[in-house]
Amino acid sequence: MTPFRAGLLAALVTLLLDQASKLGLYFGTDLVMTGPWRVAPFADLVVVWNRGISYGLFQQEGGLGRWLLVALSLAASVGLTVWMRRAATRLLAVALGLIVGGALGNAIDRAAYGAVFDFVHLHAGTWSWYVFNVADAAIVAGVVGLILDSLRPGARAKA
Repeated sequence: MTPFRAGLLAALVTLLLDQASKLGLYFGTDLVMTGPWRVAPFADLVVVWNRGISYGLFQQEGGLGRWLLVALSLAASVGLTVWMRRAATRLLAVALGLIVGGALGNAIDRAAYGAVFDFVHLHAGTWSWYVFNVADAAIVAGVVGLILDSLRPGARAKA
């Protein structure tokens, strides 16, 4: 499989898993009415509508901000897909695909609902991580992949 096809597959799988998990929890359960649900001593399922970007920054209450964030996500996805097309390694292409799939998943939420549906809350004792979803986790994994690819000895020689 070429790097580009591997990246497209990663984007598609990410997008499908993200949307399936959100739709399943939102429409297929009563989490909205009965949550939070404890799934492990360190993890809960909750319903949080994020109108901002990562970590809840730049909250957008109006329609203009919502659509600007959708446009930004789509533009980033196009740019990253062009980069993915030129990727020389599968690691780089898959990392970019994870980011593209996550960005598109969150853009769909924002376009459909005006906010991103986040639902996983990790915590331990008094420590609490932000609430996230499959798209967010894929974006973080994609960034880790980008870093790992940049640290590979052959990456600079190929560039």
